[in-house]
Amino acid sequence: MISIDPSDQSDRDNYKLLIGSIIPRPVAFVTTLSNQGVLNAAPYSYFNIVTTDPPLISISVQRKNGVQKDTARNAVEVGEFVVHISDESYIQQINETAASLPPDQSEVLLAGLTPVASDKIAVPGIAEASIRMECLLEHCIPLGGTKDSPSTDLLIGRVVCFHLDESVYQDGYIDPEMLKPVSRLAGNSYAKLGEIFTIERPE
Repeated sequence: MISIDPSDQSDRDNYKLLIGSIIPRPVAFVTTLSNQGVLNAAPYSYFNIVTTDPPLISISVQRKNGVQKDTARNAVEVGEFVVHISDESYIQQINETAASLPPDQSEVLLAGLTPVASDKIAVPGIAEASIRMECLLEHCIPLGGTKDSPSTDLLIGRVVCFHLDESVYQDGYIDPEMLKPVSRLAGNSYAKLGEIFTIERPE
């Protein structure tokens, strides 16, 4: 077995090991609203559940040369964002929103997606998603890099409203085969759900 000390190699080499090993990763498609009213959107695969009481989710937004990305800056300034679960039906459009645009241009318009009003927050969601979650920003935690120049903003969002398409919601549960979620691998690769199998957990 090969053993590697991360301090002996570059950030890029550590990045390749992490994104190639921690797979598949769910993809959060996040919309935010700037103070100027621009609806921004971007996908993030450093995404997961924090707790269910209250429902909190996390998104790690990497900075570029120490500068916050639109998603983190907007979330902090406005205090709200919407997280959508990425699925096969609109993954091509999600990929288009990964383009680097100026803050005053909307990735939603670029990708031809459909904004839809939220119930409890000001930030619109995207109609194409089968699942979206309206979130209030619970915490923004700068991490990594140096004290003066963090490399990441860890956003913790409190879900205040779930929106679920009827096709994916069955008796209180989400049907994964109907949802058709898409996960991130390394490089330009994604994965579909694949085979589902069951293993009973010990009591």
